[in-house]
Formats: sequence, C-alpha cells, structure tokens
Amino acid sequence: MAASKPVEAAGGGGGGGLSRWQLALVLGAPILLGAGALYLWGRRAARRGGKGASERKTPEGRASPGPCGGGSGGQPDGPGHEEMSPLDRAQAAKNKGNKYFKAGKYEQAIQCYTEAISLCPPEKNLDLSTFYQNRAAAYEQLQKWTEVAQDCTKAVELNPKYVKALFRRAKAHEKLDNKKECLEDVTAVCILEAFQNQQSMLLADKVLKLLGKEKAKEKYKNREPLMPSPQFIKSYFSSFTDDIISQPLLKGEKSDEDKDKEGEASEVKENSGYLRAKQYMEEENYDKIISESTKEIEAKGKYMAEALLLRATFYLLIGNANAAKPDLDQVISMEGANVKLRANALIKRGSMYMQQQQPVLSTQDFNMAADIDPQNADVYHHRGQLKILLDQIEEAVEDFDECIRLRPDSALAQAQKCFALYRQAYTGSNALPVQVAMKGFEDVIKKFPKCAEGYALYAQALTDQQQFGKADEMYDKCIDLEPDNATTYVHKGLLQLQWKQDLDKGLELISKAIEIDNKCDFAYETMGTIEVQRGNLDKAIEMFNKAINLAKSEMEMAHLYSLCDAAYAQTEVAKKYGLKPPTL
Repeated sequence: MAASKPVEAAGGGGGGGLSRWQLALVLGAPILLGAGALYLWGRRAARRGGKGASERKTPEGRASPGPCGGGSGGQPDGPGHEEMSPLDRAQAAKNKGNKYFKAGKYEQAIQCYTEAISLCPPEKNLDLSTFYQNRAAAYEQLQKWTEVAQDCTKAVELNPKYVKALFRRAKAHEKLDNKKECLEDVTAVCILEAFQNQQSMLLADKVLKLLGKEKAKEKYKNREPLMPSPQFIKSYFSSFTDDIISQPLLKGEKSDEDKDKEGEASEVKENSGYLRAKQYMEEENYDKIISESTKEIEAKGKYMAEALLLRATFYLLIGNANAAKPDLDQVISMEGANVKLRANALIKRGSMYMQQQQPVLSTQDFNMAADIDPQNADVYHHRGQLKILLDQIEEAVEDFDECIRLRPDSALAQAQKCFALYRQAYTGSNALPVQVAMKGFEDVIKKFPKCAEGYALYAQALTDQQQFGKADEMYDKCIDLEPDNATTYVHKGLLQLQWKQDLDKGLELISKAIEIDNKCDFAYETMGTIEVQRGNLDKAIEMFNKAINLAKSEMEMAHLYSLCDAAYAQTEVAKKYGLKPPTL
C-alpha cells in the first residue's frame, strides 16, 4: 500500500468537507486527506451547505387569479384593461402561467409564458429573461430537455448572471449528456452563489467525476508505460520486510567480476534471467527488469515464480495493472511455490484492487494472505493501511499491533499505528486521547530516531493541532534523513502556506520537490491547485496535465482530470461572464 502522496479515505475523506476537485475552485480551510494532510490556508469565500439542497423548480413571480388568453392579446377582462401597458399584459400572462404551473398543467403554462414573451417589450431584458426561464421550468417538468436548454440560453443572453437559468440549463445539459457545457454552467452557478448551495456543488462534483472517468479510461488505455523515479521505487520496496524478490542477491549467486565498460551487469553464476534482473535492480537499472524476468518465465526456469512476481511488481510500478494481474494470479495459484511469494503476490493484488476501488476483493486477498502465511508481518502492516483507508481504525490498530508483535523493530508499523490512533482520537470529542496519541508519536521518534516516516506522520498531526513551528521541525528532521524524498518538501511547502501565508516560500519548496524528482505527480498536482487559487489558470492546467501524464493508476488519473477540468471550466466562465472565484 506504499504511495507517493496522500490517499483519500473511503468516501472522499468523510465529513462535510470539500472533495479534492473543489480545492481547485475555492480557497480551502485545513483538511485531512486520508493518510496524509493537504493543508491550504485562508478561509473559504463561504462555507458549503449555506443554502442546503434547495430546489429551483418553481417559476418566478406570484401566481395571480387574473386570466390570460381570455381575450385578444391576452388582455384580462374588466374595467381599465384598455389602459394596461404591454409589459402589464405580459406580466398578467406570466401570472396566469404560474397558476397553471402550480396546478401541474404545464402545457397551458407554456402557452401563457409564450404569450408573455410575445407581449413583452424587447428592451425589458430582465422581465423577458424571467419569462423564458419560467417557460424552461415548464418544459423541464415535461422532460423536454432541448427546449429547456434553448429557453435558458435566451434567458442568460438577456441576463448573463441569472443563476436559476444557468442552473436549469446545467441540468438540461446533464440530461442531454453535454458534460462540458453542464460543467461550465454549474461552475458559473457555484461562483455566483459563493459556493453556498449544496445542490449545485453536488452537480459539479458529479459531472467532474464523470468527465474524469471518461477521459482517464481513454488516456490510461493508450498511455506509454513510465518507470517511476528511483526514489519512489526504493520507497515502495522499503515498505516490505518479507518480500523475497527485493532482497539482495545472495553470496554465490553472482560473481565478483566488475561491470564491463559498457555498463552491463556483472555476470551471475547461473544463466538466469531472474538473477540478472535482480542484479539490475541492485544497480537501479530498472528499465531492464521486465525483459530479463520475461526470459526466465519463457524458459520455465528455476526461478519462474520469483520472476513472475518481480515482473508483476514492475508492471504495477509503471501503472500497467492489466499486465500485472495475470502474473500475480499465476503466483497465487502455485501451491508448490514459497508461501512468502504467494503472500506477497496477494498483498500486491489486494493493494491493486484497492487502487481500483474494489475494497471487497482487496480485503479478501489480504485475509487469504493472513491465512496462508500468518507469521508474515507485511500482511498485517499493509492490511492495517487498507483498514485506515476504509476508516476501520480499530481493526487497523489490531493489524499494526500484530505486525509489531512479529517484528518489534518495525518502526514504520509503529509510526502508522500512532497515526491510526491519532485519526481515531481526532474524530472524537475527547481531548485526552488526542494528547495520548501525540505522546505516542514522541515515543516512536525517540525509539526510532532514524525513521523518517515517524517524523512525517507526526508533522501532519502537529499541523492538524496548529502546532506549526514544531511540525516544521519534524519535516526538517525528515528531510535530514531522506533528502531525496520529494513528497516531504511538498508537505513542508504547504505548511508554510497555512502557517505563515508565505506563498513564495511554499512555492519554492514545492519547486524543490520537482527538482529532486521530476516524476513526483503529487508536487505537480499541488502546484496546480495553488496556481488556481492565485488565478493563474493556464499555469494550473499545465501542472495538472503534467501530473496526469505521471499518474500511476486510472483512478488517480480520473481525479487529476477532475482538477484540470475544474480549472478549464473557470477559464471558460471567466471569458463568457467575467466571473472568477476569490484569489490569493
């Protein structure tokens, strides 16, 4: 379950906070994203939920008992009707239409609104826009979505900041499967309403997710495999202690000859593709590992099971889950293979399923791994991380405890247990467990002073508690231990933004992360989010596109497309209506 950046907990982080695409729209208050914190500063222009989920069904204007269509030109009967102005007559027709609308007589309502439109003087833009919007509301009840969109367009042309018409047109575009147009309209509505109406926020979230999934599916299918940075690969393997394929070559498996001048790996004593792949792995020559493993597999060599698992692991690392799964399936089904190989394959397949948002299959794989290899600490460590993502904190703590029992020197498991306890305490109302959890972090970093993850997780909890100075110290210790860990620089940069509102320092640290690891998608994503908040939408879109090209899973790519589309929609809304959300 090792990851290069924070992962959202099941349900998008829980609670009533903004989902991550919304960080590309509004200034964010501090929020916690799953196993890591993405901290943004300032206050939102307005908090979500202000207007609740209010419906925009009814037409505008009071229903009046006055008739319309009773005489020539729709004039009402009675004394003085000859003196009514064209606008008064139009209003009377609208009022009659409203009465029909409330009675559920939508065809008659449409007739009255049509009459109001024909009677209204063309210079009365606001009145005319209301009549078109009311007729659109009646068409909506009849599910005539094309007519709804057409009438709302006329209403918006007459009154460009007409929220009801924009939102009704957004819903019509949704029904017509015009996702891009729907997104632009609902983005304009969100900005006009200062992000206070949950109904429009939910529609924006829905259409962004649909667009993201569509684009990611196509892009991921045709993407070029991309090997992550050496730092990421080493970090990934460091999360395993019982992974045979990541162990160094044993004495006797390779000769003591130096590399030849072309830089090829020193010869191994056996003619084995797998052992050559392992040699390349030690030398960080990762691009040759899949091809060498394939040679071992095709030859049905002595290390076939190991080669299948190694190839599957690197397929996962380059984001090719479809190629990894058959190899993992084969290893899992090899009952004669080393049980640690099969358990490791189950852990990796289970993690893959979780990335694909299939928690049931993921849980089944982790449980099977525990059944076949109950003394394997990795099973409990990684299942504990899964339980955190599923917000099953008590079970996560139990798994970390079992991992620690099996491997008392597992600093990573102890640090993550502290984080799980902190998550559990943070969501409760009792301050005492929070203090206990924070004390637990102090104990871990004292016992394991060289565990960078301990300092990083403690820093995230300290930031939560607004102990910014101490959090900054923890990130510095983490950087001292792992100077090439780009993700730490991103977190430290975000801390500067929340703590000191120091935009320049924050961007400097995130730029440093990209300098260290130009394949750090989290850094590009965060930079893009900040650029949106600064109003630099073109730069933000550039950053999001870079992150998209580095995404390691289709689900992650879909999320990044949502951020990118949210930014792009704002550029279109700014061009059409001159609307922009607050910027830094």
